[in-house]
Amino acid sequence: MPRGLAPRHFIQTIKIVLFMIKISVNETTMEVEETTTISKLLTKIKSPSNGIAFAINNKIIAKEQWDSYYFNLNDNILIIQATQGG
Repeated sequence: MPRGLAPRHFIQTIKIVLFMIKISVNETTMEVEETTTISKLLTKIKSPSNGIAFAINNKIIAKEQWDSYYFNLNDNILIIQATQGG
């Protein structure tokens, strides 16, 4: 056996499977990977991250949590864009 190679019974294959889940974003159903965070979703849908409020199932999510908050199956998401006016 060539030097530096592990015997065949020690080699394992690791397979990562990502599941898709359905969520509703502003009343539009879409599928996202189960590892999608709020920040990743905003990038995917090309939404600005400034000047918006983000609610999941009628609960506002603080911006500090956007990188660590993961969606659940059938979450109902509402993205509200702030506007200026007078």
